Amino acid sequence: MNDKDHDHLGGSEPVVSDEKRIKELENSLSIALNINDNFQRENKKLQDEIEKLKAELAREKEDHQYDNLVHDKEIKRAIRRARPV
Repeated sequence: MNDKDHDHLGGSEPVVSDEKRIKELENSLSIALNINDNFQRENKKLQDEIEKLKAELAREKEDHQYDNLVHDKEIKRAIRRARPV
């Protein structure tokens, strides 16, 4: 056993220092877990918003395609009416 090991076993200061370090690490872990929880909640909200926007975009595209078909038919009808017979 070297002097460093002996200091940790025999003296009270290194034990207090170790306990303090453990509390600091537990606090750091707690903070990190809290940050992760907040991130996960925010990420879930954003993922839900993305899905909502994708669905809205798909509906808008369908509406646009339908409008194009209707306008195309209207244009063809107008051209047929305008042609001299």
